[in-house]
Amino acid sequence: MAANAEDSDVRTAFARASQVNVTPMKARRVIDLIRNKPAVDALAVLKFAPQAASEPVAKVLASAIANATNNFDLDEDTLIVSRAFVDEGPTLKRFQPRAQGRAFRIRKRTSHITIEVESVDRAARKGGAKKRSTR
Repeated sequence: MAANAEDSDVRTAFARASQVNVTPMKARRVIDLIRNKPAVDALAVLKFAPQAASEPVAKVLASAIANATNNFDLDEDTLIVSRAFVDEGPTLKRFQPRAQGRAFRIRKRTSHITIEVESVDRAARKGGAKKRSTR
């Protein structure tokens, strides 16, 4: 939730969810759908994404948008998802009984989801989109 020192027009806000019961690989598939998109469009994409990991990612994105609007008085329409990443959380280790007295280890993986939104004026965002499409 820090502002850039050199440019007072561009501000960032972030939200983080720790120890979410989703594997990091599955959450990264969903995060890749929304990276570098406008925040409102990213919420719409997550709403209709069939993956189970899209629900906690949508909650974190909604929290990041709320942080930007409440803490920095930024407009929702100017926010883009500037950074989004998933780190591996602690793994819960469980055992399942198997045949002939053996045990099978079950690893229940967790994730730390972090999403950062950045406020960019509309003219700069349109110019940036044109530059990306010509590459």
